[in-house]
Amino acid sequence: MRTDGKAEIINGKVVKFMASGDMPSSAAKNIVFALEIWKRTTGETGRVYADGIGYLCSLSHRFSFSPDASYYTGERSGAKFLPTTPVFAVEVRSEGDYGAAMEAEMKAKREDYFATGTEVVWNVDVLRGAEIVRKFTKAGGAETPVAVFKRGDVADAEPAVPGFTVKVDDLFE
Repeated sequence: MRTDGKAEIINGKVVKFMASGDMPSSAAKNIVFALEIWKRTTGETGRVYADGIGYLCSLSHRFSFSPDASYYTGERSGAKFLPTTPVFAVEVRSEGDYGAAMEAEMKAKREDYFATGTEVVWNVDVLRGAEIVRKFTKAGGAETPVAVFKRGDVADAEPAVPGFTVKVDDLFE
């Protein structure tokens, strides 16, 4: 089932996502850039993907993910969606990703990531003056972040991406 633009298959329906604004797109790009530099510097063999990559999963209500940034260690798939989920996924909040309903939706998505093998999920908040990175882990669960990184901090993606760190300030330039 093909569709134009970014979408995920949830509950048997293609759910389209709006394009992102300035700050969310910039933060996602900076995360991809930092991951790629880390990968090339360390010689790690995983792959860094930007927004638009498709990951297949086999939950009864969800068949795919398309994170804003990710790190993947599985098999290549040619021109097709990747066959398994990333070890590290990043979801950057867009303008409409706030409020109680969105919090519940984002928590459910983190639960889905963890159920399909993703080890760490960052939820990145780009509101001016409140730029933070919330780190959730499979072991810690989707409800409460195991760490909250703010400006001045150094964020990590342990245990999914051992040794990867980035200054939070660098994500919001």
